Amino acid sequence: MNTVIFACVHNAGRSQMASAWFNRLSDPKKARAVSAGTQPAAHVHPEVVEAMREVGVELEGVQPQKLTDELAEHAVILVTLGCGEACPHVPGLRRLDWPLEDPKGLPLVRVRQIRDQIKARVVELLEQERWR
Repeated sequence: MNTVIFACVHNAGRSQMASAWFNRLSDPKKARAVSAGTQPAAHVHPEVVEAMREVGVELEGVQPQKLTDELAEHAVILVTLGCGEACPHVPGLRRLDWPLEDPKGLPLVRVRQIRDQIKARVVELLEQERWR
């Protein structure tokens, strides 16, 4: 099983959307995603929950988690989402960086745009890796 980690600082926005899209669109026999953060928040941002709910993905009650060595141990790719130096290099993992705007506190119209940008990048990754 190929595991991809999507990471941002608080694991409450971009990384949650990315892992949700990945798990919805990937072939579950080929790959799965998890999300994590270097400083996890208490909950997923409400505007992210609302934007994802609009496309049939429920993130209410999803608990942000810390990016740990144990979590990264079995992954093949680490995708960082705008966390720069706050997201560590994990030896042995291929790292991609998607510098996307943090949706926290933004108007819903902008969060939708970020959600759709993330979906497009996830689709591209899935197609490149043949995990669809």
